[in-house]
Amino acid sequence: MMRIQKWNSKLKHYNVFRSSNCRYFSNSTASDVFGPPPSSPQRRVVVTGLGMVSPLGTGVKASWEALIEGKCGVRALTAEDLNMEGFENETLLRTLEQLPSQVVASVPRGKNVGEFDEEYWLHLRDKKYMARFISYALCASEEALRDAGWSSEDTEQKEKTGVAIGGGIGSISDILEAAKLISEQRVRRLSPFFIPRILINMAAGHVSIKYGFKGPNHAAATACATGAHSIGDAFRMIRFGDAEVMVAGGTESSTDALSIAGFCRARALSTKYNSSPQKASRPFDSNRDGFVIGEGAGIMVLEELEHAKQRRAKIYAEVRGYGMSGDAHHITQPQNDGHGAFLAMERALKQAGLFPDQVDYINAHATSTPLGDCVEAKAIKTLFTEHATSGNLALSSTKGATGHLLGAAGAVEAIFSVLALHHDIAPLTLNLEEPDPIFHDGFTPLKASRKMSIKS
Repeated sequence: MMRIQKWNSKLKHYNVFRSSNCRYFSNSTASDVFGPPPSSPQRRVVVTGLGMVSPLGTGVKASWEALIEGKCGVRALTAEDLNMEGFENETLLRTLEQLPSQVVASVPRGKNVGEFDEEYWLHLRDKKYMARFISYALCASEEALRDAGWSSEDTEQKEKTGVAIGGGIGSISDILEAAKLISEQRVRRLSPFFIPRILINMAAGHVSIKYGFKGPNHAAATACATGAHSIGDAFRMIRFGDAEVMVAGGTESSTDALSIAGFCRARALSTKYNSSPQKASRPFDSNRDGFVIGEGAGIMVLEELEHAKQRRAKIYAEVRGYGMSGDAHHITQPQNDGHGAFLAMERALKQAGLFPDQVDYINAHATSTPLGDCVEAKAIKTLFTEHATSGNLALSSTKGATGHLLGAAGAVEAIFSVLALHHDIAPLTLNLEEPDPIFHDGFTPLKASRKMSIKS
């Protein structure tokens, strides 16, 4: 969980951004020989740039407007979505036929406004060594840096600018294709760029190479907490002086045959709404039956406050707190009482110096799974108590519109949270027709976008 502040030079209010449970490990040593380390002030960190590629469109403006208008990025799965290059057409069609889930939230591609121009971002030379998830990160990073107005040619500044972009899975379609070559005893045809194409850290690597950023280079790979972790880790890197500017977020492109088949076998994906795809992703709704797999990237430019003020940068918000936890319970199922999620939120509030009743809006992680959504709602209700049932706490999950972007989810939703603060609009939860019985009184997710004052 993160705490994000709406930026105002006179007011000091803080915002909540909610992510899934995360793990945090630390260790420390003390030495009487060397004495304590030099004290370092906890510097303030602000958001100065935003970039996005999502199932709602390419670009922050296109995605945000589609979200607020209640549009949906989910559609029917096609053979092309399976990314099975090199396989016979009969095998491709048979694979598609056998998949129980026939819905997907893929990025719209093309050359029109709001579409991802794959020819531009994956032209012939780059396509040899760059998988799609990397190109999404490059596209979103370019938009975020342009939005922030950060393109310094100064060597010292580049050494103080870092990149923290993670991913959940990487390029599974490349692994499938490599396995095919092995089964056909054609391993010598394997691309020399196979490893660089599948490694999750290559998204951060390509961004740093393109812009010459020589600060910290970091790539989290923590499933659907990845995007939130990347932003939170970047926030701390700036706070403790490792960098002045960080390009941070998450990216994912796992709408492929093997990923979809794997999640289907785990019974995680929606299967009930194959004939009506846009209704399939329905967070917190009583008739939810699994998540819709999606893809995209979300990138933020984070910056030390005084650095941003000195160059007169536009400031969207201030990041105030970051909480992580692990419920130590099960590899996929959360603890029934939601204690893991509770700890993450509680720690973020403590770090931000806020009380629960000072929070105005929560962007929930809720993915549209029967168990996960209910457990998360329990955690929110436990922590926010009367504030949750008072009607003053706005709650929504934007995954109804985007599906679940896995490693990119936390970053894309962080951007939506910042935009909610910036525009004073809490986005709706799409397809919420019959809220889960856990909701009652004033505690219920938003069914429509709400214009309201959002300070934290």
